[in-house]
Amino acid sequence: MTLAELKRGQQGIIIDVSSIHIPLKLLEMGCLPGNSVELVQVAPFADPMYLNINGTHLAIRKETAIHILIETAHE
Repeated sequence: MTLAELKRGQQGIIIDVSSIHIPLKLLEMGCLPGNSVELVQVAPFADPMYLNINGTHLAIRKETAIHILIETAHE
């Protein structure tokens, strides 16, 4: 499952990040494998997504979120 598929309030663990498509700034802010992630809010038209990653709040575009693989609790 990708980060772009998360539903509001759903949580997961980042398992893989395609670093070619992810800006270095996101990696520096904690968007790394093993970190927990929660979808807090989605802007109108589903872009950008407002996330809580290990206590850090950030907004990312959906086109970036599709390159971040996550695992949710029920998988």
